[in-house]
Amino acid sequence: MTTKAAPVTNPRRPVTAKERYSLWYRIRQSRASYLLIAPYFILFFLFTVLPVLMSIFLSFTSFNMLEMPKWIGWANYTKLLLEDDIFIISLRNTLLFAVITGPVSYMLCLLFAWIINEFTPKVRAILTLIFYAPSICGNAYLVWNLILTGDRYGYLNGLLLRLDFIQEPILWMQTEKYVMPVLIVVQLWLSLGTGFLSFIAGLQTVDKGMYEAAAIDGVRNRWQELWFVTLPAMKPQLLFGAVMQITQSFAVADISIALAGNPSVNYAGATIVTHLLDYGSTRLDMGYASAIATILFLLMVGTNKLVQRVLRRVGE
Repeated sequence: MTTKAAPVTNPRRPVTAKERYSLWYRIRQSRASYLLIAPYFILFFLFTVLPVLMSIFLSFTSFNMLEMPKWIGWANYTKLLLEDDIFIISLRNTLLFAVITGPVSYMLCLLFAWIINEFTPKVRAILTLIFYAPSICGNAYLVWNLILTGDRYGYLNGLLLRLDFIQEPILWMQTEKYVMPVLIVVQLWLSLGTGFLSFIAGLQTVDKGMYEAAAIDGVRNRWQELWFVTLPAMKPQLLFGAVMQITQSFAVADISIALAGNPSVNYAGATIVTHLLDYGSTRLDMGYASAIATILFLLMVGTNKLVQRVLRRVGE
């Protein structure tokens, strides 16, 4: 006598295609990976995403850090764009600064990294340290203050007087027409930072066999190797370097404050960040400062998107 097997009372329901591509299903399938990145994600959300969202919210309020924020709508942006003449000067200076120092410093980082990569490892390490050192030097502004001192004992004035290029010392950082050119030069000197190191690292990861394959396909000189092999192989580093250089060029403040003061003469060295620090740290008008920060954030995001679209065409 045979007995029938008991029917399965709770069969496992097959996963539908819609569920398989849902976020919750992928999280469950990769829960170990999500658990490992959870600490970073929590810190990133608390100290990056949340402050940005709070700043955007506060930009629509009047907030002096002593009273509760009061909703005022677009009043801060109206004042910022239509009534604040200093902000317009700061915006113009920042855009001029970014348009010049951003692309130039980016190309210099790539060029010097490409040249240094051709040397032996020991020489490469020494040259990398020499070029990278100014960006991490805490006394960089002290050096430039010595060079730009407005009397005859300043290094630059002393040299020009000795060579008879000038007849009397120049007050470099108190003369409006010299402030922005000097700040641009100093920023270019300090620009070989994290982006420069990322380019050095990217060049080290390029497969040497790709150059041999490219030579078979018709690549005949180093410039063609750079465009068709090297740059496409290090696109992640190119994108990272672009983000870092754009951030540095738009977020200029320390250089201007250390060399030209805040406020600088006729606001010749004013930038968006110095204007933000003025309202946020000195006047404690956090609502207005948040509106300035939001404008700066949108400028950075828009420029990053534009640069990423351009870099994706490298090697095409």
